[in-house]
Amino acid sequence: MKKLLLGLSLLSTTFLNAQTVRTLSKTITLEMPKKAYMNSMGADSMPGTRGGAVAWHPILRKYYAAFAGNGSYPLSVFDVSGKRLSEDDQTCLKDLRGLWYNSKLKQVCGNGYGDIGWFSYNLDNKGNPVEAVVFAPGANQPGQQSIGVYSASANKVYFLFAQYVYVYDENGVQQVDSIIRLYPGIARADDINKDDDGSTGKENYSSNVLMYTGIRNAEFGLLNVADRQVELYDRRTGLMTQKLKLPDDIKLWYAFNFSYANGTYWSFDQDTRTWTGYK
Repeated sequence: MKKLLLGLSLLSTTFLNAQTVRTLSKTITLEMPKKAYMNSMGADSMPGTRGGAVAWHPILRKYYAAFAGNGSYPLSVFDVSGKRLSEDDQTCLKDLRGLWYNSKLKQVCGNGYGDIGWFSYNLDNKGNPVEAVVFAPGANQPGQQSIGVYSASANKVYFLFAQYVYVYDENGVQQVDSIIRLYPGIARADDINKDDDGSTGKENYSSNVLMYTGIRNAEFGLLNVADRQVELYDRRTGLMTQKLKLPDDIKLWYAFNFSYANGTYWSFDQDTRTWTGYK
């Protein structure tokens, strides 16, 4: 009888969480460089279009925000209030996609485009990157445009690819037996279509944005662009447990321009070159 009641309680909790809909509110902005500067090729330019990722350094208490697309594109360092501390000409140094703080290495790390590999930043005494050192060379990700996210508790890096979460260890080695299936938009196991290979409904979601929250029963997040919401999923079941509605006035894309760091959901506006954080 006790086991039955416990099972019913867990089922009820999962059902209630899935019905929870909350609207996120703006909390902070990170303004990337807008002023043109003389780049390494001698051209007066302001490179970068797509927001790659935002990472939080808990020891330095600083945000690191970067463009995706080229190692010469801007990376900016901000304090906890959103004040930019780095200069206009601070760059990514690598053509990055994902960016995270590795609590084991105590360094800001990232993964690059294609087969660039994973790297870590050496910082100067102000916390600005001065060198990007590749420590896991090669295509250690499921797709060329994959954006890595990090779990400090598991010391693992996760990537989204076709609604599956691919798991890699701290050295960039794929954990083949640990691939996690997510069921976009599905909150109950009874609603799973066993014939679905993961392609159903994927056109409504960002193709490469994955969030790792560390929240129990809501560890992974997907960006549902069509319904303008973040959806959180249980890593064990792959089922949706929470919906977080996004304000109507923000622009969303089907790839890039969205991130998660320091308990905050970040949306990038390509026109204003600004990351806006929501909680």
